[in-house]
Amino acid sequence: MPELPEVETVRMGLAPVLEGRRLTKVETRRGGLRVPFPRDFAKRLTGKRVKTLRRRAKYLLAELDNGETLVIHLGMSGRMAVYAEGGVKKLGQYVYDAAPAGAGSGKHDHVVFETDAPARIVFTDPRRFGLMTLVATETLDDDKLFEGLGVEPLSNHFHADYLAAVLEGKKTPIKSALLDQRVIAGIGNIYACEALFRARISPKRLAGKVRAAEIPVLADAIKTVLTEAIAAGGSSLRDYRQADGNLGNFQHRFQVYDREGEPCPSCQGTVKRIVQAGRSTFYCPKCQK
Repeated sequence: MPELPEVETVRMGLAPVLEGRRLTKVETRRGGLRVPFPRDFAKRLTGKRVKTLRRRAKYLLAELDNGETLVIHLGMSGRMAVYAEGGVKKLGQYVYDAAPAGAGSGKHDHVVFETDAPARIVFTDPRRFGLMTLVATETLDDDKLFEGLGVEPLSNHFHADYLAAVLEGKKTPIKSALLDQRVIAGIGNIYACEALFRARISPKRLAGKVRAAEIPVLADAIKTVLTEAIAAGGSSLRDYRQADGNLGNFQHRFQVYDREGEPCPSCQGTVKRIVQAGRSTFYCPKCQK
């Protein structure tokens, strides 16, 4: 499942063809994804202008000029592909290819957006675990999708004092605490492993047992690894691609994730894999205590 850096990278790729643009045509190829589309979904979107495009946790939020917000979750295998209408087009740092024949009509192409950029955006999701819905903008923070979410780790609200407060007394492993979306919004398995390695903290340590001196180091590691991953275009594992079709590159910089049995990049130890709460955890037992 795409994590915060991948979703943020998709947002950045979509912004030039969505933010400030009008949706000239919207088509759905089925009745819904993991949940049905709202009533008159395509009709309510067509003709509306996207005022802003932002991210909250692992969701994309396109605020429309009619008081509603389009909420998008990529699920396990969802992808937003952008094509320039009329030929190759460069918008900002992104270059979008012209739409190939049949773009948007494939077996797993479920929603097609046309914008006045002009551009075509195709949402493809083979597993159909993605989500698209419409929520009244003024009630967005109270919606069941967002109610109770923790702070954004790249915001000014996330810092060592906040992290110390939310970890205090927790009896779950620190890795599980970092994955709890009520604690920090958007961190997933890959970046929790990588941040804990950089902070030299064992993923098995109880969250409440992380020492006071380690908290600022961990907070900084979380921000740094997420920032570096966004700059690298995210991590391409299995289905993920950026909005312009390019692969992410951060998977080539993993220090422990998916490196079971390989030498630790910081010591003479060996990267180990364990399972925590049904998820693979990668760490170095020698330098993560």
